[in-house]
Amino acid sequence: MAPHANAESSTYIVHMDKSLMPQVFASHHDWYESTIQSLNLATVDHPSKQHSQKLLYTYDDAMHGFSAVLSSDELQSLKKVHGFVTAYPDRSATIDTTHTFEFLSLDSPNGLWNASNFGDGVIVGLIDSGIWPESESFKDDGMSKEIPSKWKGTCEAGQDFNASMCNFKLIGARYFNKGVKAANPEVPISMNSARDTLGHGSHTSSTVAGNYVEGASFFGYAKGVARGIAPRARLAMYKVLWDEGRQASDVLAGMDQAIADGVDVISISLGFDSVPLYEDPVAIASFAAMEKGVLVSSSAGNEGPKLGTLHNGIPWLLTVAAGTIDRTFGSLILGNGKTIVGWTLFAANSIVENFPLVYNKTLSACNSVKLLSGAATRGIIICDALDSVSVFDQINFITQASVVGAVFISEDPELIETGRLFSPSIVITPRDAPFVIKYAKSVQASSASIKFQQTFVGIKPAPAAAYYTSRGPSPSYSGILKPDVMAPGSNVLAAFVPNKPSARIGTNVFLSSDYNILSGTSMACPHASGVAALLKAAHPDWSAAAIRSALVTTANPLDNTQSPIRDNGNPLRYASPLAMGAGEIDPNRALDPGFIYDATPQDYVNLLCTLGYTHNQILTITRSNSYKCAANPSSDLNYPSFIVLYSNKTRSIVQEFRRTVTNVGDGAATYRVKVTQPKGSIVTVSPKTLAFGYKHEKQSYSIIIKYKRNEKETISFGDIIWVEDGGARTVRSPIVVAPNEIA
Repeated sequence: MAPHANAESSTYIVHMDKSLMPQVFASHHDWYESTIQSLNLATVDHPSKQHSQKLLYTYDDAMHGFSAVLSSDELQSLKKVHGFVTAYPDRSATIDTTHTFEFLSLDSPNGLWNASNFGDGVIVGLIDSGIWPESESFKDDGMSKEIPSKWKGTCEAGQDFNASMCNFKLIGARYFNKGVKAANPEVPISMNSARDTLGHGSHTSSTVAGNYVEGASFFGYAKGVARGIAPRARLAMYKVLWDEGRQASDVLAGMDQAIADGVDVISISLGFDSVPLYEDPVAIASFAAMEKGVLVSSSAGNEGPKLGTLHNGIPWLLTVAAGTIDRTFGSLILGNGKTIVGWTLFAANSIVENFPLVYNKTLSACNSVKLLSGAATRGIIICDALDSVSVFDQINFITQASVVGAVFISEDPELIETGRLFSPSIVITPRDAPFVIKYAKSVQASSASIKFQQTFVGIKPAPAAAYYTSRGPSPSYSGILKPDVMAPGSNVLAAFVPNKPSARIGTNVFLSSDYNILSGTSMACPHASGVAALLKAAHPDWSAAAIRSALVTTANPLDNTQSPIRDNGNPLRYASPLAMGAGEIDPNRALDPGFIYDATPQDYVNLLCTLGYTHNQILTITRSNSYKCAANPSSDLNYPSFIVLYSNKTRSIVQEFRRTVTNVGDGAATYRVKVTQPKGSIVTVSPKTLAFGYKHEKQSYSIIIKYKRNEKETISFGDIIWVEDGGARTVRSPIVVAPNEIA
């Protein structure tokens, strides 16, 4: 027997320096296999069998190295092998919280995370409700101790908030409430500092750039390692949302200070409805930010699925819609062993195990507290899906009756994306319901268990456009296709304030948590903000328009079944760009978009000049008389998408667009156009080929869209895709053709 063959062993992941592989080996696999053999791991009797059991995997794409079962003595011997880098124990995998970084493939070893060093050196300013500085998400473990020299901000002391609460992660915190005080002079400010009392600002901040937190969860759901999209970026909070009010003057002051302080990205998950650009504080402040190369990422609003409801439809910023993710919680296990994955976020670890499964037509209407109370302890009651009573009413009746367990039948996106269950219960789909009901009716002693605090990922199809996400066209300016892109927004786990209820049990038991699952475009926006921060770190010379262009032209219009993304606000339809923009953000592809659509401040001024605004109205946005309207200003902004609005009174329309694109690839590249025409339209692109000879070269093309009114199609959409010859890059621009009455 080999001297340590019986020693206690563990699985280790071993990193090797592949550049030091001896030339005698034909492949890395041979080298790693030989390395294992050289440790004298095998027994005398069965050397080949023993060694093959030791080596588990060899890696060459995700990493260079292997995994193997090693004793402590063998590990020590391995450390002396030429080319050894490091080794660490294998560990049980947990589902990562928010899970969205994984859903967006940011964990790819060759992707944007590594290219940007996780956002190191970039400062993100949050315009929000403040921050909870003690949250584990805002600790500065692992952060560089050198704050970027451009930073001019400060940590402002106030009520329950002192300057020492900032650190190398949270490098700045300020608060602005003079507008709120002026509007409500008799109302005292309950928390006169940058401390968060709503939870909104802490949630968005940790989503953008929260640090790594082990074991975060929402009452056991989505348990794992929490992290922001740009976990090494710095955070600065500008509190402008208050319990006592939310004034435009405070928002403008916060954005103004953020620009002065030297942030690289501004994330603003709020907006103003039904105001023209020249009165919109977000539009005004974001113009100044754009001039200084600061990208402003904003939320589209939560007024969907009605069209023309979004805010922040501003030509010079990024407007983000919300989508679902591939995750759900909880399961129903029938007595026959069948497991049905459902949805529940019931906040107690209740034991609902092997209870009788109750189904009868009278009781299962679940519309009478009196009836339900009489059967509350009989078992798990199945509630029928009925037109006469909503699932939300059923949930309330079940809760009031203190039923020991319930099964609701629904796929209402309003419930699944934004709802809660307050009793030990679960929601299953109408597709699964017949099997459950049949089992309950046909088996005399039918039983079931509800499993809580479970998390399932890989659910299909996902993403879908969230039902609540506000739709374009933009009321403030409909000539630009908005929103720009979609990002994860439904059921996102992130940091919260621990002194505010985040869950309820029954009718009157309220629970708090350091992490909360929330839904909204407020949650989608910081995902895009975080990716923008990563792109800024990887490409510090890119303008705000270049970053937006990269996000738009590389966005994915397909879900994880490789079908067009569906619209939860219109369940039988595919999502139009008015709901999801160009599609779900694809961070790794945005790192290398091929070419980009850039725009200068003067280009935006020329657009303003065509809107009929007065000189003073334009001046409120540009803040400078140095801008002059061009002799023949054009509303045709150099934007990476196209929208044609026609009047219902006309039978047809012809609209031409001109675009100039800049090669940001490594060198020469040729692209050929592929067109998917919106129904009822003929799209002509000229030229059909773009040939770049060198990096930063510009090329121009025109696109003519001819539309003839189609009675069956009120909104149609397609795209143009520029495909690189012999390369992997594709540059996609969505097209929408719609009646201007919806704007």
